[in-house]
Amino acid sequence: MVSIIPKPVNCVVGRGSFNLSSDVKIFAPKECSSIVSLLNEWMRETLGFEFKEAFDSITNKGINLTLNEFLKNLGKEGYRLEINETLISVEGNALRGIFYGIQSLKQLFLEAKKNHSGKIQAQTIEDYPRFPWRGFMFDVGRHFHPAETVKKMLEILAFLKMNVLHFHFNEDQGWRIEIKKYPKLTEIGSKRKDTLIGSHISKKYRGIPHEGYYTQDEVKEIVEYASKRYISVVPELEIPGHSSAAIASYPELSCKDNQIEVRMRFGISPEIYCAGKEQTFQFLQDVLDELMNLFPSEIIHIGGDEAPKKRWKECEKCQERITTEGLKDEKELQEYVTNRIAVYLKEKGKRIMGWNQILGDSLDKSAIAHYWFGKKSEMRKHLYERRDFVMSNMSRTYLDYNYLMFPLRRFYNFDPIPKDTDPEYYDNVLGLEAPLWTEWVPNLERLGWQVFPRLIASAEVGWTQKKLMDYSDFKKRLPLILSYLEIVGMPHASLDEVDPSNFNRFIRLYRWLRWPKI
Repeated sequence: MVSIIPKPVNCVVGRGSFNLSSDVKIFAPKECSSIVSLLNEWMRETLGFEFKEAFDSITNKGINLTLNEFLKNLGKEGYRLEINETLISVEGNALRGIFYGIQSLKQLFLEAKKNHSGKIQAQTIEDYPRFPWRGFMFDVGRHFHPAETVKKMLEILAFLKMNVLHFHFNEDQGWRIEIKKYPKLTEIGSKRKDTLIGSHISKKYRGIPHEGYYTQDEVKEIVEYASKRYISVVPELEIPGHSSAAIASYPELSCKDNQIEVRMRFGISPEIYCAGKEQTFQFLQDVLDELMNLFPSEIIHIGGDEAPKKRWKECEKCQERITTEGLKDEKELQEYVTNRIAVYLKEKGKRIMGWNQILGDSLDKSAIAHYWFGKKSEMRKHLYERRDFVMSNMSRTYLDYNYLMFPLRRFYNFDPIPKDTDPEYYDNVLGLEAPLWTEWVPNLERLGWQVFPRLIASAEVGWTQKKLMDYSDFKKRLPLILSYLEIVGMPHASLDEVDPSNFNRFIRLYRWLRWPKI
């Protein structure tokens, strides 16, 4: 049985085994020095020893890392891993392919440690991903999580061959990144007096303030940490809704100009950036400029979901903008705002991405649509117009619900390519992303329980070819990865609770609907 997650495309088991010990040397070209350093750091922390490094020439004994231009059929992220009694060879057409081969090798090392054998079964693996976008969205706006937690998540994402961290850093309940030109965003916007607990309709609060933000130096550290692990960090600046924390910091960005507080409750706020004021666009462009200096990502996420239009309907400046621009209504006003930001970012060499509420006939065709909820007919219409999509179907990828609602098998059985899609458009589905919204995730313990092992299932969905997906087989391979989470100090749900029976799910849902909420 192949023990690796995500499951490789092809694995042929050979005879004999490789003996893993501290005497093993690792040979690699200088381009691989960072990969070797990361591997040895992992070896020290996980297995208690490291390999001797040699960057001069390959060998027929030890571990060889090799760039091989003839492996173009495996793509930039694919790799070939060959193990016999004396040699482990990891080859890739690009450095990131070698890096992913190392992640598979690390899992084989873990298995050897778990079995107390120190032996790696001889085998040959050829592997490459199904989708180019394999992401995790981390909402740090509703609850702040420190930089060390972000790095811990990045380490695990890399281990699972995931390559995108979608960084959702601003919300109604908090602004989390230092912006030099607008210091009040963190002086005021990163703090709230209290936090709702229990449920959205609860009247109970935690009773303590909540605050936190990342300095620009911390952001740079996170981005560099991610880059070394071949993970792109995509920042999200919510436009035009989910902006209460920014408006609390700078009331002039709103339609009413009145002072509000950073929200303590969750749910959809009526507050929204004023689309009739030029200073709003100046603010957004200034913030984007600083974000682009911090995040080298080609893609900038601009949100766009859950943007109530009540304030715009009552605002003279917004109504004047609708008239001046020849727009039909407030929905088209949001399209105007989105396109204006899209043009600005395009001029800077960036590409916008937004939740599927930004979709419209006038939307710039280069924009990536992030599907989470809504009419699939509307989504398919834009897909067939060759727009790129990332899929985050809320009922199949959202990590903030409990396991009774969204059990592990539901995540594993998700196919990012919508049913009945013409194969001609498969390439326009870039992949999937599993979002964690943190209304009820105040700490690492809760984060780990919500995310794992469901994110592991999403990692396999994003990488492994559909014909190779097998949930029973996945469950057999899962304990090894969970043991790794325990080594790195990441909590997780137990396997006993991740797949409740349909009867238990029905009873829990019935009780939830039948009795009033507290």
